[in-house]
Amino acid sequence: MIYRAMTGDDYEAAYRLWENTDGMGLSEADSRENIIRYLERNPGISQVCVKEDGTLMGTAMCGHDGRRGYMYHVAVDSSSRGSGTGRELVRRCLAGLREAGITKCHLMAIEDNALGRSFWTRIGWQERDGLVLFSK
Repeated sequence: MIYRAMTGDDYEAAYRLWENTDGMGLSEADSRENIIRYLERNPGISQVCVKEDGTLMGTAMCGHDGRRGYMYHVAVDSSSRGSGTGRELVRRCLAGLREAGITKCHLMAIEDNALGRSFWTRIGWQERDGLVLFSK
């Protein structure tokens, strides 16, 4: 497997992976234009994993606001789950945040996404109580 920074050229394959990942929530914020803008605003931090033939097997979008990091769309193709791919994508994103001087990262998981929540707990992330998410 090859791990590298995500680019706009990865968008179509990444979107197909996200569409086929149970528990993944997609919206207009995930348009090609918006994803490319996010990648440009946070250069080199978001990561992908590809096979030698270039087939995309995993994604982890990550960036920061200058104070806190945020992770989105961590997804691994079902044929590669359990191989450490997701863990490595997350590790690489967190390393990118540290290089940018960011030491804390948040993520949001859909409440009924048992697989995703189990992954985050298994790799040492803590589910927070006492917060309410507002969106507009």
